[in-house]
Amino acid sequence: MSLEQREQSEREQASRMLPPTPYPEPPAGRVEARRAHFLTEIDRQARSRSPRRVSRSRGRWGLAVGAAMAAGAAVVVLTLDFGSSDAPLNTPPASAASVELLERAALAAATTPQTKVRTGQYSYVKTVGHTSALSETKSGDMQLLRESEAMEQWTSVDGSERTLQRKDGRDNLLPETPGRGSLNAPTYDFLAALPTDPDALLKQIRDDAQKNHGAGSDSTTGPDQEAFVTIGDLLRSGVTPPDTAASLYRAAALIPGVDIVPDVVDAAGRKGVAVARTHEGERTEWIFDKSTARLLGERTVLVEDNAWGEAGTVVTSVAVTNSGIVDGAGRTP
Repeated sequence: MSLEQREQSEREQASRMLPPTPYPEPPAGRVEARRAHFLTEIDRQARSRSPRRVSRSRGRWGLAVGAAMAAGAAVVVLTLDFGSSDAPLNTPPASAASVELLERAALAAATTPQTKVRTGQYSYVKTVGHTSALSETKSGDMQLLRESEAMEQWTSVDGSERTLQRKDGRDNLLPETPGRGSLNAPTYDFLAALPTDPDALLKQIRDDAQKNHGAGSDSTTGPDQEAFVTIGDLLRSGVTPPDTAASLYRAAALIPGVDIVPDVVDAAGRKGVAVARTHEGERTEWIFDKSTARLLGERTVLVEDNAWGEAGTVVTSVAVTNSGIVDGAGRTP
């Protein structure tokens, strides 16, 4: 099968998995031009990269490395590993099907009515699901434990107040210092100020990833996977401005190794189609509603047996069930 035939097959597959969304179609040729730009840029970047050491990374819905004592057993909480210190030269560009899906998600986001946000308001998000931890028993065996990610969170739109998190019926103010926000702790105002050009946005995200997770750092996360994880985190952080969300989806299509998974289920039991990236036996999936192209959540699935379990194990699955802009911490849309 030729490259053109393969890409046509992938586009047809994407169309079957994600039907046209209920918003006005773009002018003729716009999607194809966008896809061609993405693939050309990815090819240019792939040719210009030099080989780098392959290592591993974590997702921010995983838990930081730590240890605790419970019932006389040592519990080691580990982060989930799904990344590399930049993609190998033979990593393919994002598939045509994934570019098509991400463009549809971008168009759906861009046509979402702009929320009027003012000082004093909060970005609200509610999630369900789980992350995983490995527990070492007295006998030295390792046991996989699930940590609940069912919670509600309120983040000040301008970062002037501390974030309120409600979990297991208890309210806690997160210990971070109030501020404008960052890629690791975004506020609505921070997201609104990000570049809306996909190339410029990806460069900003990759520059941060390269500085903190590239070759020569002590991190096990590589820039490509870290960029993919960062974009997913920004999209799920609460309410993302429409233009920013569209740019984030289009930036994701520039990352090598991105593909699709046809049929997946999120932590709330909703069926969808996923944009995914796989590394060292673990696949990170962003799950979209097939009808609306709305992001539902994320999960990490083992595709090879490892210490976390057998292939097919869903080690992390978190779904967004509600979000919006509210007038005060503790309120809901």
